[in-house]
Amino acid sequence: MIETDLAVIGGGPAGLAAAIEARRNGVRNVTIIERDREPGGILQQCIHSGFGLHIMKEELTGPEYADRFIRQAGQLGIDFRLNTMALGISPNREVSIVNSYDGATAIKAGAVILAMGCRERTRGALNIPGTRPAGIYTAGTAQRLVNMDGYLPGKNIVILGSGDIGLIMARRLTLEGATVKMVCELMPYSSGLTRNIVQCLHDYDIPLALNHTVVGIHGTERLEGVTVAQVDTERRPIPGTNRYIECDTLLLSVGLIPENELTRTAGIEMDSATGGPAVNESMETSLEGVFACGNVVHVHDLVDNVSRESMLAGRCAAQYIAGQRGKNKDARVLFTVAGNDVSYVVPQRIRSEYVQSESKLFFRVKREFRQAKAVIRSNGETIYTKNVLRAVPGEMESIAISSDLLGRVKGRDIVISMER
Repeated sequence: MIETDLAVIGGGPAGLAAAIEARRNGVRNVTIIERDREPGGILQQCIHSGFGLHIMKEELTGPEYADRFIRQAGQLGIDFRLNTMALGISPNREVSIVNSYDGATAIKAGAVILAMGCRERTRGALNIPGTRPAGIYTAGTAQRLVNMDGYLPGKNIVILGSGDIGLIMARRLTLEGATVKMVCELMPYSSGLTRNIVQCLHDYDIPLALNHTVVGIHGTERLEGVTVAQVDTERRPIPGTNRYIECDTLLLSVGLIPENELTRTAGIEMDSATGGPAVNESMETSLEGVFACGNVVHVHDLVDNVSRESMLAGRCAAQYIAGQRGKNKDARVLFTVAGNDVSYVVPQRIRSEYVQSESKLFFRVKREFRQAKAVIRSNGETIYTKNVLRAVPGEMESIAISSDLLGRVKGRDIVISMER
């Protein structure tokens, strides 16, 4: 049995930020459990710039951003257990692990932070009809092949889905000499950041076909082409709109799924809308002393937002370990609710006595809005309104919460809606 004050599962941007913040807030022994051979997570393959604009006030590549945190963790004496798999979490915060040097053992922790990130949806989750040839990759896999392994996955490429990784790979593959014939998006809007649509598609004359999807895959040994069709408002292919596109590679950028097998097996309450655990204002889950942050809670648009949220989790975990943030059974608990045109709200619970100056409600809209407003209601009464110039599903929105705002909540529910 290995003992530590804080065990952080995941050594990506969320785990690194949470561990560093906890250490800076007085936690003496912090252990990061990472299944890969090096920390940094997905950032190590994201060689494009655009990271750190909010946190570090400068534009960095993914590896540069990760390196800043890895160096800080090393200087603070944070323990890394690399090439280590976390297998389970017990109610008394014992994390079962396995690796080649410890074998199968457990880490007993005063608190645990879940920071396992997310994974991509694959072809198996889409049920696209057709053959099963080589040449079909998730966008993240293609990114690793090009940026880390030095392989070009194909020369004539179609991308299904307009998630950020897919948009970035459209530009990356073009720069490597491939031809990206089109990006198909099932929805009437892109699921990626606006800046990526402009910089990765518009700047390279790559067409984006909204309300389109791949309805057929062709080829035996290698992909030979795909059939693309327009869809109606019910997302069903419209007869007569089929179009065959010759290509040797299909990239899938069709959404990310929070990596929560460990969370579920621990019996932690989940939120079906986010795919992650339900958390409170301290990023604590329903299992006492177990916190969560980053893409394991909900899929973020910017790594800077991941870092900020994870720093909050690290601070609160440190306070929990120090006995400053416990389970007050008499505390007033408020519940956030996604109202009209809002997909989800995080955190799902708020204990007003623990709200800090940086506490925020994060939410995503279901469709594009211009010149709209975000409205918070309690018991049918409007208690807060925020003007929003533009909101799209691909970009996260937030509202700062304060004790004054929570004092106006008369019921137990806080409903956030979007209105014209």
